Amino acid sequence: MLTNNARELLTAIVGKENVETSQASKLVYSFDATPQFQAMPDAIVSPRSASEVAQVVKWCNEQEIPVVPRGSGTNLSAGTTPLQGGIVLLMKHLDKILEIDEENLTVTAQPGVNTLELMEAVEAKGLFYPPDPSSMKISQIGGNINENSGGLRGLKYGVTRDYVLGLEVVLPNGEKIRTGGKLAKDVAGYDLTRLFVGSEGTLGIITEATLKLIPMPETKKTVLALYEDMEAAARTVSKIIASKIIPSTLEFLDQPTVKVVEDFSKIGLPTHAKAVLLIEQDGDAAVVEKDIARILSICEENQAIEVSMAASEAEAEALRTARRSALSALARLKPTTILEDATVPRSEIANMVYAINQIAEKHQVEICTFGHAGDGNLHPTCLTDARDKEEMERVEQAFEEIFTTAVALGGTITGEHGVGAMKAPYLHLKLGVAGVEAMRSIKQAFDPKNIMNPGKMFAKENRQRVVVKQ
Repeated sequence: MLTNNARELLTAIVGKENVETSQASKLVYSFDATPQFQAMPDAIVSPRSASEVAQVVKWCNEQEIPVVPRGSGTNLSAGTTPLQGGIVLLMKHLDKILEIDEENLTVTAQPGVNTLELMEAVEAKGLFYPPDPSSMKISQIGGNINENSGGLRGLKYGVTRDYVLGLEVVLPNGEKIRTGGKLAKDVAGYDLTRLFVGSEGTLGIITEATLKLIPMPETKKTVLALYEDMEAAARTVSKIIASKIIPSTLEFLDQPTVKVVEDFSKIGLPTHAKAVLLIEQDGDAAVVEKDIARILSICEENQAIEVSMAASEAEAEALRTARRSALSALARLKPTTILEDATVPRSEIANMVYAINQIAEKHQVEICTFGHAGDGNLHPTCLTDARDKEEMERVEQAFEEIFTTAVALGGTITGEHGVGAMKAPYLHLKLGVAGVEAMRSIKQAFDPKNIMNPGKMFAKENRQRVVVKQ
């Protein structure tokens, strides 16, 4: 609990209206979009500038008070839950697009800028920012960078880190540094920019980002392919890539997911299909025509029972929106929805989906699977009820087996959601003990007092589930 003196000092830095300590406010920021993780902060502080961020962080470091940076709280790894109390540093005032540089093809923004608003702002100038997490209508650029978010377009265009050119970062001691810049080449020292991308707020606070833009694609076409079995859909994915075609989107939904999404969106999705591929290609009109013609042939050659092309952009957008709504649709069915993102090489997608189904049956839990088939990033999603302790034990056993299987197939425990507190017990599966210790050494060098988002990535083996500090 903050003392009166501490509250007064923070008020002097950010203003009275930007220091919240009521029980209601603390409860609001005690959890994020991750089920079963909750802990009360001591205060919510909303700085108005990078300078105020630096002052707050410097004081917290001196007092050894935890600091948890937060945007919209849409992350799915318990990355913004204040598990050790302290201060939630809310970025709601740092919400400006500072510059769109059409000569250098960059946009510079503060961390609180809404992802979709930034995308629309650059598109109005004929430019394109490709990273498109499903949470883009709500999420913020700072959170995307902290989690290294992906999205439907990741196969062709990459993820957030591929577009971060430079950062302004407040270090745990309150000092500000700048990394990178509007440069096509820069090998001056360690690549600190990439180090901070995906660091989940454990190394510093991002207060500004310079992002790469590319020209807007000339045209786009969308295909929906239906299959009677997952093997055929997986073969299609592999064959498309082997044919040297890289679609902008190559998404997969299993039948249970399709049924739930259709019930939610009511756009006429084919609920009779055992597997559905949503495929898009964009770029030069002639290239898109050629690629789509080949994609249609590949789908038919690999036992697609039906292949159709969206007749209009409105129809295509409806399909994309339906895919993005998968989590929302599934969340309506049970009190608790746990969405994960085990990732495997593309060639192992069918084996991984088969394994997920077998694991779900073994542990008697309900799991629907969808995801980014083109880059092997699958989202096994468990529908359960956190109040049923016995079932939750089976759920956790199932997910541990899923992560172990993914790594055994050459994959990883997370493709885009991050580690946070939720996956910290499994990080060693991917990196090994020596790899985790190497990361811990980096954390120690930047943050020797461990004030930056403590309890994330390096949490204890047992998950820190619902722990509400009053």
